[in-house]
Amino acid sequence: MAMNKSSVRSYGSEGIFLRNIKLFFSLSRTPHGILDMATPALSALLWLGAFPSWQVIILGLTAAFAGYTAVYALNDLADFKIDKEKMKQYSPNKAEDYLDAMLIRHPIAQGFLSYKKGVVWAFAWGGLALTAAYSLNPVCAWILLLGVGLEIIYCLTNTVTHLRTLISGIVKTLGGIAGVFAVAPHPSFGFLFILFAWLFFWEIGGQKVPADWYDIEEDRRLGAKTIPVKVGRRGAGLIVLVSLGLAVIMSVSLFEVSPAEISPLLLAAVVIVGAILLLLPALHLYRIGSDKEVSALFKRASLYPFVLLIIVSLNLIT
Repeated sequence: MAMNKSSVRSYGSEGIFLRNIKLFFSLSRTPHGILDMATPALSALLWLGAFPSWQVIILGLTAAFAGYTAVYALNDLADFKIDKEKMKQYSPNKAEDYLDAMLIRHPIAQGFLSYKKGVVWAFAWGGLALTAAYSLNPVCAWILLLGVGLEIIYCLTNTVTHLRTLISGIVKTLGGIAGVFAVAPHPSFGFLFILFAWLFFWEIGGQKVPADWYDIEEDRRLGAKTIPVKVGRRGAGLIVLVSLGLAVIMSVSLFEVSPAEISPLLLAAVVIVGAILLLLPALHLYRIGSDKEVSALFKRASLYPFVLLIIVSLNLIT
């Protein structure tokens, strides 16, 4: 949700430091990033079948938080120019419960935060993420660097092709794959393949296409290439529904091939969670096609890995 200058100045009573922290966390979409941290944690537990050591947990949480903080900030830095134009046209009537609008959308593009400060912020967190990832497993550090490179390519192709959405899908899978390598030097290729497919379809249907749908009018005016712009809302709704249907199917396959002990009751819970958080809102979106429905889908899909992480963790404890 766009904010005016007076909205940001209202933070002044809380102090300059707190105001700047809010702006920096807005740049990194921290509420979303914290939810994303569930993905590598869940992936690690599904492969390991147990909780790792406290040292691995602390390093893993550090790497995940720092990595997502850096990559989301990098996205805004790379998309600075087009976001600046987009925010000029942004409708004040956008749904206020949209997850990525909980703080200030694109604070650099709106002039609330300097580009230089954003670069320092992103590189500082990136350095911490790289150090923690390397400490876990050098492969994790390479995966992080691959993700950064792909994110840059994704941003640079904003007006080139709508197929760049596939790059976004790949980037989101890398967190889960890194989570597995953090606890196992030589995981099964079959497990990694199914994990990749599950996260890919979840990202496409539950995150990327809904996020682009939300900005469809601004993207059309600016010439941005996205799937909703290319195929329209109806076509995008069908892609969302099919992608999330595949994600739920792949989740069953993933839990079945997991080395962890998966009971029939746990598997049933996984399907129910997928139906509630993914399939039902996707069906509503396909039928109704409103911004309210896409916002609801985006928020529920963002909770999906986190809810599964809680279920798996409770299963391991009991």
